[in-house]
Amino acid sequence: MNKISWSACETDVPLEAPSIDSIDNIDELLTAAKKVQECHRLLTKAGINVVSELLKGQGTFYQLNHYPEDDVYDDETHSQYYYHNHRGVDFEHGHFHTFLRSPAIPESIQPMDGFMQTEAWPSGDKALAHFVCISMNDEGFPIGLFAINRWVCAQTWYSAEDTIALLDHFYIDHAYPNLVVNQWLSAMFVLFRPHIVALLKHRDKVIEFMQQKNPQLDVLEDRSLDMTGSFSITADEWIEQIIEKAGITDKSTKLRSAI
Repeated sequence: MNKISWSACETDVPLEAPSIDSIDNIDELLTAAKKVQECHRLLTKAGINVVSELLKGQGTFYQLNHYPEDDVYDDETHSQYYYHNHRGVDFEHGHFHTFLRSPAIPESIQPMDGFMQTEAWPSGDKALAHFVCISMNDEGFPIGLFAINRWVCAQTWYSAEDTIALLDHFYIDHAYPNLVVNQWLSAMFVLFRPHIVALLKHRDKVIEFMQQKNPQLDVLEDRSLDMTGSFSITADEWIEQIIEKAGITDKSTKLRSAI
């Protein structure tokens, strides 16, 4: 699990990949791994994939447009996502943006203080927390995770600690645009939780570093800083580490390799 050179700040603020040896909730990750692979099996059996289902019936795939149109939102969990493309990164077809909206954010979690806020942040019932982006390749498989600066999605800025506390709330529990795709994305949040946590903590360190370096600048609105850190991911490799950590040695009980 390597870093991709998508962020100029990674050399200044090191980003360490999580070690499987430091993970305690291995059973949760194993359950999520089974769900992710089962979702891929079902999609592959039908000759489709995660990305093709998001784009189905959406017409021409235009850069910056949200897919599906008007995003995917669960009005019970208040989780939201969309898929789009604009970066021209090698091997990336597009990426997911993932959010949690105001009704699911406890009152005890408030936006961070200490920033200039030269541009208005969403507040009240319009507040939203952004988690991470998931990069996908042309075949519809996940290849990367990355965190972003505030201005990219005009999010409300919550600390990494508070954003991490909201991760368990992200779950899409309906069938639009595709039930299996929504189950896959929800399971990815558990399977790669250690990486998401690392990216969010690193994000805050990058912002702090850049603010100290440029005290007169509202770093959250700095258009030269869009991505704060990234990991390349290979789901099969990570799942193999999880299987080994879980002590599964009987090949007949191993997860199906489908990613």
